[in-house]
Amino acid sequence: MSDSLTSSDQAAHSDLPALPALPEDGVQRVLCVVAHPDDMEYGTSAAVRAWTQAGVEVTYLLLTRGEAGMAEAPEVVGPLRALEQRRACDLVGVRDLLYLDHPDGMLEAGLPLRRDIARVMRRVRPHLVLTANFDLEAYGSYNQADHRAAGLSAVDAARDAANPWVFRELLEQEGLEPWSARAMLIAGHPDPTHAKQVDADQVQAAVESLKAHEAYLEHVTGHPAPEEFIPEILRHGGEAAGTAHAVTLRVVDLGGLSGSEE
Repeated sequence: MSDSLTSSDQAAHSDLPALPALPEDGVQRVLCVVAHPDDMEYGTSAAVRAWTQAGVEVTYLLLTRGEAGMAEAPEVVGPLRALEQRRACDLVGVRDLLYLDHPDGMLEAGLPLRRDIARVMRRVRPHLVLTANFDLEAYGSYNQADHRAAGLSAVDAARDAANPWVFRELLEQEGLEPWSARAMLIAGHPDPTHAKQVDADQVQAAVESLKAHEAYLEHVTGHPAPEEFIPEILRHGGEAAGTAHAVTLRVVDLGGLSGSEE
């Protein structure tokens, strides 16, 4: 996507207080909810690599297969992009890659999408949920419609997943107990609150994970090479955090940052 998910648009000025580290004590599972293949690969996958190297189980939930994102027919593009996403996941240690198969380019923030995301949240039972910036304006332009729908739906679904009286069929028919994540993490936000420190190897893993989307990147006219801008994004994040490299995040406490849920 040309208005890609970045970990920071936005690096903080050096005279501002350093962003605090992301609270992660006891975190064992993270669920990343985004619209398309490649949406996690614009810097944020460096944090994913740091998590997986620390033994955290990271699951990617893609709401579409990105089948409308190239010139070729969707029935050709969807499987191709899924293959490239699988390669990207392998490079950062993500085993669990899930799709909801909602239509690319026509993602709707409504009850059906919220229910589908909440279902996965109850199955995965993540301590942290990560999504992308869903502001109307982002990345120097208007944010893509699917990105807005995906982020807003992820936020709403996090509360739905915790409420036994919303989508009651998930419990009554599917046996999925309510689950409350500790916090929502928003990547690419212009006003981050926390940072996830990453090292040089994790920066390189982020570069390689975006390069795995070879066919898609060839389709995007004028797209810079990943090695030309991913390290810079993460360096700016590091400046905001008082370290060499970092992924910056806006963290919204869902009531469990100090908890120890299993």
